Amino acid sequence: MSYFTARNITKRYAAHLALDNVSIEVPEQSIFGLLGPNGAGKTSLIRIINQITGPDEGEVFIGNEKLAPHHVDKIGYLPEERGLYKKMKVGEQAMYLAQLKGVSKSDAQKRLKYWFEKFEIQAWWNKKVEELSKGMQQKVQFIVTIIHEPTLLIFDEPFSGFDPINVNLLKDEILNLKKKGATIIFSTHNMASVEELCDNIALLNKSKKILEGKVKDIKTTFKTNTYAIDFDGYTGTALSLLPNGFTLLSETNQDDMRQMVVGLPVKASQNELLSAVMPHVNIHAFKEIVPTMNEIFIKTVNESGNFSENI
Repeated sequence: MSYFTARNITKRYAAHLALDNVSIEVPEQSIFGLLGPNGAGKTSLIRIINQITGPDEGEVFIGNEKLAPHHVDKIGYLPEERGLYKKMKVGEQAMYLAQLKGVSKSDAQKRLKYWFEKFEIQAWWNKKVEELSKGMQQKVQFIVTIIHEPTLLIFDEPFSGFDPINVNLLKDEILNLKKKGATIIFSTHNMASVEELCDNIALLNKSKKILEGKVKDIKTTFKTNTYAIDFDGYTGTALSLLPNGFTLLSETNQDDMRQMVVGLPVKASQNELLSAVMPHVNIHAFKEIVPTMNEIFIKTVNESGNFSENI
């Protein structure tokens, strides 16, 4: 069941077409990756979801309801460009933003106490925002994004500026939010995070949607029936081990260990490859080579044209 749906969204800015008949469906209680190079249209779609702007054509739904002003209470948005007031005290600002989102003063105090302790920033409550490191500021902004317990969360590059320990902390919290019922739209250029967190993705380029689906299904679709074998105990060429029709894509040697990467014919199985190789070598590892989301991203965007390396 979809919790968020955008149908045939078109958005123009003067002579620029930002979104061209884009449709996406975000399943309920899932993490949905909204991907694409800079200028692809991601920010335009996020702005429409947040009702900062409206679509020129198309419709947006939350649940079974057409997007309306009252849905702002259901949405939490963490933008890539952070927006805390530098001169305000951290606690004062967090309380203000929580109440601005409809949380009562007493509930805001309880929830903020919980999150500040969890993120180990309670000592910064009476400090000014400008006294905090970038990472500390982002923790505060994450907290005020989720403090009203929205059912739809939009995170735009949420890990930017965090060290690995705090990245893992934030990943755990995002997964916990999903577990508790939130539906999450996750916009990032970090494809490793997409593989780790996202259930589904949509890839935009040049204002159009060029790929959409479950991450595991997309990775399966892009597989090339390629396998890597680590072996030793054989002094001949790796090519001489392969049956007819099998392709040696690469061969490497490191110390006494060798690796060959083999492309299988369309109807061939990995068992045929193993049966041909095993009588002659000692196999230490055998694995299928599955393309990463980063490789799929680059391949798909390149094939759609006008790919910028600055993603």
